[in-house]
Amino acid sequence: MTEVGEQFPNEFKLFTEGDELYTAMAHSIRAATHRVFLASYILAADEVGTVLLDELMHQSRRGLDVRVHVDALGSRGSLPLRHRRLLRAAGIRLQRFHRWSWRQPMRYNRRDHRKLLVVDGQVAYLGGFNIHREASYQFYGPTRWRDAHVCFGGALAAEAEALFDAFWCGHPDWAPHAQNEGDSRIIPNTSRKCRIQLRCAIKDQLVAAAKSIWLVTPYFVPDRGLRKQLILAARRGVDVCILTTEKTDSAPAQWAARAFYGELIENGVRIFEYAPRLLHAKVLLIDDDWGSIGTANFDYRSLFINYEVTLISRNGPLINQLKKNFLDDLQDSAEITGMLWKRRGFIHGIYDALGRLMRKWL
Repeated sequence: MTEVGEQFPNEFKLFTEGDELYTAMAHSIRAATHRVFLASYILAADEVGTVLLDELMHQSRRGLDVRVHVDALGSRGSLPLRHRRLLRAAGIRLQRFHRWSWRQPMRYNRRDHRKLLVVDGQVAYLGGFNIHREASYQFYGPTRWRDAHVCFGGALAAEAEALFDAFWCGHPDWAPHAQNEGDSRIIPNTSRKCRIQLRCAIKDQLVAAAKSIWLVTPYFVPDRGLRKQLILAARRGVDVCILTTEKTDSAPAQWAARAFYGELIENGVRIFEYAPRLLHAKVLLIDDDWGSIGTANFDYRSLFINYEVTLISRNGPLINQLKKNFLDDLQDSAEITGMLWKRRGFIHGIYDALGRLMRKWL
């Protein structure tokens, strides 16, 4: 397998274009010799998804262990029954996480939001990209979603495979031991020891930040404790910069985000909205030597409810690449200023109030 995982086990490849990512994923699946594990919140049987599904079915017919885990709500309608039957007929083991149940209706609210592909335990892909045409320039055009994904190998890929397998076997709170040698590790947002493991890791970094906090998230709905840490960091002179999206696929989530803009701006936090496309990447950069990229948004749902997976790293080249992308995206973003925000009008105040009320359920 001539992949990142084999040639450069300690390096990362960053993807910001869906077409490039999907081509690389298809190539990795095609090169598999033993196992292919895929988890995706949205797996659509469209122009993008069918290419990968065909590769998965081909490998399964060859006798490989091919498993696909999708979220029942996320892939509702996008992966029809007909395609699910085709996958199973090809020998693929398919699970749909938290299908609707009248006996346990509330579990439907807790979703498998992971996007993870692991091939032979040697190469892994992780990030914000779902598998659907909305992320493809070829099929969706210039307004495709702006996202970020990372590919890696070595011990981290083996950890990613173990995480997938534990979740698949019904142990969603299993987490790798935090003893992986090197400058990077993979963590779920919840573990047996801590129901809010990812949030705790983020809070620790916000508290320790000395120079900069740069956050990229499409759904910015921080809880009170994280808002407090962002404000405290800005007050002590840290460059706190939030990059979120102007275009959105969830108006209520944007109402909830904007409900907190005024408080944050008044305390020195800078907020930018990316204008050209829907920004869907999930990246956090602290100072010059810590970064994260994964599936979790900076909101209640990702940090308290859904199942997520995140790469945390001190790898210099990866962080420098993420910082460059952040600065490039700022050039296409508009800063929200306090004066402009106060002039929004009465109707926006109503939206803010609705957003505050719904913020824990969006």
